[in-house]
Amino acid sequence: SPEPADPPRPSAEPAAQSPMELIVLQLLLWHSALWTVQEAAPLAPASSLPQSFLLKCLEQVRKIQADGAALQERLCATHKLCHPEELMLLGHALGIPQALLSSCSSQTLQLTDCLSQLHSGLLLYQGLLQALAGISPELAPTLDMLQLDVTDFATNIWQQMEDLGVAPAVQPTHGTIPTFTSAFQRRAGGVLVASNLQSFLELAYRVLRYLAEP
Repeated sequence: SPEPADPPRPSAEPAAQSPMELIVLQLLLWHSALWTVQEAAPLAPASSLPQSFLLKCLEQVRKIQADGAALQERLCATHKLCHPEELMLLGHALGIPQALLSSCSSQTLQLTDCLSQLHSGLLLYQGLLQALAGISPELAPTLDMLQLDVTDFATNIWQQMEDLGVAPAVQPTHGTIPTFTSAFQRRAGGVLVASNLQSFLELAYRVLRYLAEP
């Protein structure tokens, strides 16, 4: 008769014990793979960006993230809109776009394309924040501050592109922006736009920090 199979090794048990552990492991592996790709990118382009510019960008990103978090907190506390994932279907119905930074995190990192994509993304969120005007009197000051800081960041990126001689002859626009026709749509849109902006900025911060490393 065939010999009985060997019992499972103890070292394999933890992976099967908790789905959460698997998720955490997958996230760690993804994060490691992302930075392996970025570390493999050519370093030469980074030298053409002044350290003062990169440090200012990092400061601006953190300021905008704080503004966005404040907007999210106010929407949650005032209007009980606390979970962006619950509004995803509405976001698709309204046609709320998201900005990407694929040129900044690929193995073939191109500085010009990365700056252009970062600037375009900021213009998109600038337009989306403008479309949220009238969201509510309580949230107007927070929204205005967020919009102002996004505009300042986009201007900083554009000026650096001009200094490098890579800015287009005509500054691009933010493209098509959805129309929010009710107070609820503006508030729900505010939750989604703020959430998408935070994700965009987190990747931007990682890339800028990577470029700022000596």
